[in-house]
Amino acid sequence: MRFWILLLVFCVFAGPVRAKDYYFTASDGARLHYTEKGPKGAPILVFVPGWTMPGWIFTPQTLYFDRKYQVVEFDPRGQGVSEVAGSGYDPVRRGEDIGELLDRLPGKVVVVGWSLGVLDTLAYIHQNGEAKLAGLVLIDNSVGENPPPTPGPYHAPYHGSAAVGRDAQMHEFVCGMFESRQSPAYLNRLTQVCLRLPADDAEALLHYPVPREYWKAALLSTDVPVLYVVRPHLQAQAENLQRDRPNTSIAMFPKAGHALFVDEATRFNALMSHFLENSVW
Repeated sequence: MRFWILLLVFCVFAGPVRAKDYYFTASDGARLHYTEKGPKGAPILVFVPGWTMPGWIFTPQTLYFDRKYQVVEFDPRGQGVSEVAGSGYDPVRRGEDIGELLDRLPGKVVVVGWSLGVLDTLAYIHQNGEAKLAGLVLIDNSVGENPPPTPGPYHAPYHGSAAVGRDAQMHEFVCGMFESRQSPAYLNRLTQVCLRLPADDAEALLHYPVPREYWKAALLSTDVPVLYVVRPHLQAQAENLQRDRPNTSIAMFPKAGHALFVDEATRFNALMSHFLENSVW
């Protein structure tokens, strides 16, 4: 009895379990990082961030889901604390990186891709199919469906203009992703992480050399449940995807910024939880 009392006291005062860091070497030699948190053996959620962003931007989701799910935050090459590799900033290599991460994880997983992470996830599917997937959550990027998207607010391509200064332009880009107020410390930390990727490599990520149909074909090739969460500038595309592809759910976030899962974390988490419980597992 005394043992169990001591164990309970330890668990109460020890606080939440910290995420564990892992590294693996991709097949081209790049050293890539991801974190895991949550119970081993639980269903796995893999979060893939957007352009230049670190995996930890999904902290509001990790804190919500890590009691019931095993949560993986991935740092794509050149992002977060993954190696800034000399090459590989193209959809084929980025898709391979996701595939090599998923090969390290048991069973099927739900991949949650945001922004550029949507395209990297679809590039993975284009090469590997859906065998490792239990479901997909795709956040606020085009999936090649019609009509072609118009640029959303604060989502214009970044060009690293020397006249403005790269640091200032990146900071403006980061701040513009949010409609809700974020602390200066948070925005500065996020900006500094995003600046790790050299300007030429960051630029390459904005110009994937494939037609729009590449992304649509990848997504339509799958039968797994899909949740497509977007802002109004992609509403028509979402409605057409739901019409064209069975097993697709859509949701609009008209008052959020591009990082809508941070701006409206409570709504997003509840929406995703419902999707996971009712459509996936």
